[in-house]
Amino acid sequence: MDQGLKGALGLNGPEACLAYYRDWAANYDSGFAAEMDYMLPAHVAAAFMGTGAGGPVLDVGAGTGLLAEALRGMGFRAGIDAVDFSAEMLERAAEKRIYDHLIRADITRPLDLPRRYVGIVSSGTFTAGHVGPEALPQLLAVSLEGAQFALSINRRVWSDRGFDRALEDLSAARRIGDLHLIEVEIYGAAAARIDADHAADRALIALFRAG
Repeated sequence: MDQGLKGALGLNGPEACLAYYRDWAANYDSGFAAEMDYMLPAHVAAAFMGTGAGGPVLDVGAGTGLLAEALRGMGFRAGIDAVDFSAEMLERAAEKRIYDHLIRADITRPLDLPRRYVGIVSSGTFTAGHVGPEALPQLLAVSLEGAQFALSINRRVWSDRGFDRALEDLSAARRIGDLHLIEVEIYGAAAARIDADHAADRALIALFRAG
């Protein structure tokens, strides 16, 4: 389990990500998420629900569907679409029957999707070895004016990858508004026994609206 998380955070490039998640998909929920007491999807879901926003929602880097499961568990009934780079992770998500559409795509490139989303959510995608702020314009391009965003951003990459500057620039250009940050724990107490190096990791949930 320990190597699974450390390996994921050390990924470098899209091909490495594809290969890693191809192997990790089968036991992602029962291994990593369960053993590390992975709380981040529930935190993002609660933050989004707290805004009162509706759907349709795009779950970015949806993986096996943990964030959408949390939303459904909190009573969210509007449509949710999933987008992820890994076909194998989307296959696991499909088994849960919680998404309207499953989309395999690289979110760092323009998305071949209509501009229809009222909500954009993401848990665990903006982190070390994964996606940087270059994806933000692609997500804004498929969101309606006023769409509510709730994106987790790992504290380890907040400044190093330039998320702080990117959000400031988007705010200054009025492409986003009402930016609010919520700091949360990523893992529960069980994580300390599995991976002491990452058990105390924290994330910022960036809440903002599309301009």
